[in-house]
Amino acid sequence: MPQKKNKGSLNRQVSGEDEDLSALGVPLDAVVKIWCAHSIPNFSLPWQRRRQERSTGSGFCIDTDRRVLITNAHCVEWHAQVKAQRRGSDVKHLAKVLSIGWECDAAVLTVENDEFWEGLQQVKLSQKLPHLEEDVLCVGFPIGGDTISVTSGVISRIEVTTYTQASAELLGIQIDAAINSGNSGGPAFNRNGECVGIAFQSMNADEAENIGYVIPSLVVTHFLKDLLKHGKYTGFPTLGVETQTMENSQLREAFGMSHKQKGVLINRVTPTSAAAEVLKANDILLAFDGEPIGNDGTVRFRKHERVMCSWLVAQKFFGETATLTVLREGKELELKIESLYPEVPLVPVHLFNKPVPGPSYFIVAGLVFTVLSEPLLESEFGADWEHKAPIEMVKSAIQSRADSRDQQLVVLTQVLAHELTMGYDHLENMQLLAVGDVPVLNLRHAMELTEACEGPYLRFNLQQNQVLILRAAEARNATAEVLEKHGIPQEKSPDLVGESSKQVK
Repeated sequence: MPQKKNKGSLNRQVSGEDEDLSALGVPLDAVVKIWCAHSIPNFSLPWQRRRQERSTGSGFCIDTDRRVLITNAHCVEWHAQVKAQRRGSDVKHLAKVLSIGWECDAAVLTVENDEFWEGLQQVKLSQKLPHLEEDVLCVGFPIGGDTISVTSGVISRIEVTTYTQASAELLGIQIDAAINSGNSGGPAFNRNGECVGIAFQSMNADEAENIGYVIPSLVVTHFLKDLLKHGKYTGFPTLGVETQTMENSQLREAFGMSHKQKGVLINRVTPTSAAAEVLKANDILLAFDGEPIGNDGTVRFRKHERVMCSWLVAQKFFGETATLTVLREGKELELKIESLYPEVPLVPVHLFNKPVPGPSYFIVAGLVFTVLSEPLLESEFGADWEHKAPIEMVKSAIQSRADSRDQQLVVLTQVLAHELTMGYDHLENMQLLAVGDVPVLNLRHAMELTEACEGPYLRFNLQQNQVLILRAAEARNATAEVLEKHGIPQEKSPDLVGESSKQVK
């Protein structure tokens, strides 16, 4: 969990029966400690994994009948083994991850051992958002102790915020209670003993002190309802548009808006989004499902409170409809999206929901090709990759959008030492644009084009007009030698083995 311990926090250990908390109905015995062994891929060497890491977090029971525990997604990220330990017990029980909601940073677990569930309390999720200055108690197992810990504070802000796990924009609750490493996944209770959310991230101590964030119970409930409705996690729908505020009167005048009309300017519509066939650039989005949108991009939330309009979309479920009120060329229109769904990122923030864990890759004669992703950029250039990676890659990661749902950016990430690749080592970490004269659609397509080449030479066209050429027959023969020399088990990732998904053109 990317955070630093806040200073000045009120952290008190709770042992035995706490009469004050019991009087409030806070079910402390529903909170469990989560132990996880993480097997994280090595994105720079995609055929292997990094040294196993271990972490602890918190979780809690929300249903004893269905045997459901809930915690943060990042607490069980790349899990090889997960264990749950009840408060006051010396036994760790093996747990199974049932589903993970990456955008909302929540995960559902269960334990098959009957002994674990005997007498376990369960938490009631509040169906109402708390108000500012309401008391909140964060319960969990932070670092620095083995017993349960309670951190107290108040609600200081409720707004749409960025979730670190997947860079999703969802509703978040800001509190002044300390949330430290290990608190992640623990419940935050109100004065009635109801869970108002899940602790999941905090602001760095060098930016602000005693500021933590809680996933509201409404977001958690959306995640759980999604699982029940579809039998799997389908994600939070997005509109898939880039917008600009209309606070400037001259800008509003230029687009023909009346004094009473308010909304946001649509600058770009993502081709893979649900709105691609409905909205157009230069449309003014006035309302979503009848809810007016302000010139600053916010909508009415509660009395004296406004939030970003993206929250209206996030409350929808996969496949649901939406009605949009837009101003197009001076005419107000009512448009309908028949089925909402999340857009597809061109450069993934995380390798979510991949059928084969770990990054995809293929190797030919020492040339290692993989998919451009933010984990790869961080692995190659560090956490400050936005300032250190090649500008073309940074631009693709931040600004570019996918033209189709199966589009990927393919990168020549390494040039392994071999006599055929001498003089090409400076071409590492460059995007592959085409094989021969055929533009590359995705990694599988690049592999198929390489394997289907019938000419004497393999020609790889890279960014910055760089060209890499190898004799085709020698390159294919050299692959096995390169694998043996560098201790690589296979020339391609398991998901690229088998029948082709697309015809080579």
